[in-house]
Amino acid sequence: MIAELVSSALGLALYLNTLSADFCYDDSRAIKTNQDLLPETPWTHIFYNDFWGTLLTHSGSHKSYRPLCTLSFRLNHAIGGLNPWSYHLVNVLLHAAVTGLFTSFSKILLGDGYWTFMAGLMFASHPIHTEAVAGIVGRADVGASLFFLLSLLCYMKHCSTRGASARTWGWFLGTGLCAGCSMLWKEQGVTVLAVSAIYDVFVFHRLKMKQILPTIYKRKNLSLFLSISLLTFWGTSLLGARLYWMGNKPPSFSNSDNPAADSDSLLARTLTFFYLPTKNLWLLLCPDTLSFDWSMDAVPLLKTICDWRNLHTVAFYTGLLLLAYYGLKSPSVERECNGKFVTNGKQNANGHSCHSEVEYRNSEIKPSFPSKVENGIKNNVSQRTRLPSTENIVVLSLSLLIIPFVPATNLFFYVGFVIAERVLYIPSMGFCLLITVGARALYVKVQKRFLKSLIFYATATLIVFYGLKTAIRNGDWQNEEMLYRSGIKVNPAKAWGNLGNVLKSQSKISEAESAYRNALYYRSNMADMLYNLGLLLQENSRFAEALHYYKLAIGSRPTLASAYLNTGIILMNQGKTEEARRTFLKCSEIPDENLKDPHAHKSSVTSCLYNLGKLYHEQGHYEDALSVYKEAIQKMPRQFAPQSLYNMMGEAYMRLSKLPEAEHWYMESLRSKTDHIPAHLTYGKLLALTGRKSEAEKFFLKAIELDPTKGNCYMHYGQFLLEEARLIEAAEMAKKAAELDSTEFDVVFNAAHMLRQASLNEAAEKYYDLAAKLRPNYPAALMNLGAILHLNGRLQKAEANYLRALRLKPDDIITQSNLRKLWNIMEKQGLKTSKT
Repeated sequence: MIAELVSSALGLALYLNTLSADFCYDDSRAIKTNQDLLPETPWTHIFYNDFWGTLLTHSGSHKSYRPLCTLSFRLNHAIGGLNPWSYHLVNVLLHAAVTGLFTSFSKILLGDGYWTFMAGLMFASHPIHTEAVAGIVGRADVGASLFFLLSLLCYMKHCSTRGASARTWGWFLGTGLCAGCSMLWKEQGVTVLAVSAIYDVFVFHRLKMKQILPTIYKRKNLSLFLSISLLTFWGTSLLGARLYWMGNKPPSFSNSDNPAADSDSLLARTLTFFYLPTKNLWLLLCPDTLSFDWSMDAVPLLKTICDWRNLHTVAFYTGLLLLAYYGLKSPSVERECNGKFVTNGKQNANGHSCHSEVEYRNSEIKPSFPSKVENGIKNNVSQRTRLPSTENIVVLSLSLLIIPFVPATNLFFYVGFVIAERVLYIPSMGFCLLITVGARALYVKVQKRFLKSLIFYATATLIVFYGLKTAIRNGDWQNEEMLYRSGIKVNPAKAWGNLGNVLKSQSKISEAESAYRNALYYRSNMADMLYNLGLLLQENSRFAEALHYYKLAIGSRPTLASAYLNTGIILMNQGKTEEARRTFLKCSEIPDENLKDPHAHKSSVTSCLYNLGKLYHEQGHYEDALSVYKEAIQKMPRQFAPQSLYNMMGEAYMRLSKLPEAEHWYMESLRSKTDHIPAHLTYGKLLALTGRKSEAEKFFLKAIELDPTKGNCYMHYGQFLLEEARLIEAAEMAKKAAELDSTEFDVVFNAAHMLRQASLNEAAEKYYDLAAKLRPNYPAALMNLGAILHLNGRLQKAEANYLRALRLKPDDIITQSNLRKLWNIMEKQGLKTSKT
């Protein structure tokens, strides 16, 4: 028990500093934007959606069905919201629990000695676990490992009680249930059933390859045959149910996720897929270089036989075969047990009797914990636990290392990554056990005390180095900026791109732009990076450059709806309405099939339709606008915030004089977001129009209360006051609006109108002049500036602005009429006009 507690304590202590870490990398999509975590979403949706909240049968689903992990996230969300501390705490506690269980498991194999302690400490401190523990989405791997070990321990108990107690089938039931739970935490959890079968055959029954079939066919070993058959049946059932539930289709991934899978060269695919397990083993053995992401070109493809990395592949598989041969070869006469050398089973070590392989071969297959029954009465004879041989443990270690990793090898289906460190969480159990049993075997084999001490302290030093690396690596996971900077060496394209997002959120605009350009230097066709750079440029009013990058993003990924959306918005603001309309329409027609994030796609499509409706609205095509808004509502995903869409529906009905319908949609907008300021303003206007003046004023004042810094609110309230003939108050609201939003054309222009209507012409001139400077090519602004200058007696300036307006809009009747009147006045006063 001490070994378990100390190992768990080390696992806990090493990750305590991650409790202050923020959400990182994949946490955003799995937690922050996952609708399945929200209380208003029925919890049963978790069992129909994948890990990221997409319907499992959707063509773009990742097919990662992990409902128990998602359920744990939902519980976290219910208790602590989006505070990352509670999420990290659960991860760290789970890792400590897994470490304790692994140490208990090691004790069954290695005995109650310091080698068990070594195995537990090695697992607790291994740096490969950092992503799984420090990264919140890694909880899937840690939770799967917990039930993986529980299932394996239940099966070991089943083996030891088989034939001696009816409760043995209770332990088998526990094996099946825990295996199912492990699979529902993460897919690879189901492999525990194969590991259990290997334990039963090669460790508990100590069979060699040549003995398997003859032993199973003996009547005396029907219980072994039954157990293996039930494991096979249950494993097949779980896999069949899993395949059925995800729609009987494998997931589809982009070529950047797994470049080897997308390669046209059979040779490149084969050599790369054979090499990747070698790279994974190296990460377990020497985790000096770790990264949050190993996709794209992080591991370059092996395209020729001459690639020197093929030597690593050959060495890896040769070593693997030698270890397998060592574990499965015919038994030797001499063997060791828990650090004590044994000949023909005569030595007893640490309270465990050991038998030679000859004795095991010649003896009948029996449970490890037999009970003696005489005359129907069980005689509780003291039995010493019989420990497995080194060869047995090597076989089990290899099975733990290899079998849970098989789903990630692209052997049965292509996976969405090149290397994923968190996938190695369960295989690392086999690795730690293999290193420990290897060190123990060397310790036993050497005779000199110096060499024994050297082996022992070398193993202890390895654990210390692993612990130090884990502590350092945990620092990288403190926040996204540190994490992405640490990954530049391994995956520069992905790391620079993600770093750009972080720097942009910190308002470090120039640094963010440099990061995006660095990412595109390494991989020029990344649609997301092209889009992100375009968005950054758009937000900084560099519209021509933004359009260029949006077009490149669309060329790289024609289904990128957000790029169409922002392209259309820029075109609309530039007055290119027809081009904008075509862009919005094209976006609205893009299906969500085979898209990684269909929810985000649907949100972009809905926004496109919303902006298309606004375009029709501004052109006076209110029926068309309504038709588009209705389509947007039909396509709107659950996570889309609908208040602006509902408000514009109300506006369109208002323009069509359908006041009851308009009021309905204004109320819907306010119901969806009670503090939505535009709906307060538009609903206030409707109330004023229908004679509910006092109620209308309350809505205008409420809008100002919600955001006292928003000039638009004062502008609308001022307009209401103007209509109520409260001119002094209206003028004050107009000035306040223009002062607060002095760069917003609509606010300044309308404020000038209100001041003019209040007969405050000098103040009106000031703001008409400001409006004309904000939009120097807008005819209405120039015409109104000319009109107020006309009224204020500044006739030559008025003429100049009328003429500028007519150059932009030659057929404007009002401007032409005003100019003729101005010329008449100027001629009467003897002033020179442009026509003379």
